Amino acid sequence: MTNTHRARRAARASAAYSLFAFLKSLPLPDRLVEGCAMALQAVAGASLAYWLAQRLGAQQPFWAAITAIGVAQHSYVDTRNLSRDQFIGAMVGGLCGLAGAVFGGGHFAAYAVAVAGAIVLCWGANIGSAARLGGITATIMLLAPRAGPAWQMALVRLGEVTLGTVSALLVCWLIAWIERRWAARIEARAQRRAAS
Repeated sequence: MTNTHRARRAARASAAYSLFAFLKSLPLPDRLVEGCAMALQAVAGASLAYWLAQRLGAQQPFWAAITAIGVAQHSYVDTRNLSRDQFIGAMVGGLCGLAGAVFGGGHFAAYAVAVAGAIVLCWGANIGSAARLGGITATIMLLAPRAGPAWQMALVRLGEVTLGTVSALLVCWLIAWIERRWAARIEARAQRRAAS
């Protein structure tokens, strides 16, 4: 990672921290409005993901809904970044879980190695933010009941994550677009009032 990338990443982290500090300092009514906006976004993304997963015949469509809720953030950029991390974590965790299922013979040690492997691989690839998600996916692969071969579960899990992240991104983008249009209308009205 170059110094420019590190500086941008640090600036984004600082801005996100500042946003959350600002939101925490808001009076209760304003925090409730922000909470309602986030709830709307999370519920809309989860509902879309669940509906799509059902239409595609997923046996456990709730995983897509859980993913959509998990990646929904206050801004589109944050949702996009977390979605990327979720997808990478699901890929790495799915592969590690698959290896644990194939070579582990159902032993708990295989589970522990798969989870640790997913976390270490993510950190080694400099995407530590995906590490916990990789460990979660490996856990789902190895501890959740499944019907069918392990490779199929890995692909299904990646598909569920993809549906959840795409749904959350779509809803977040749509809400951001509506907010921008609404703000532009308010600004235009204010300018017309000031001009008259």
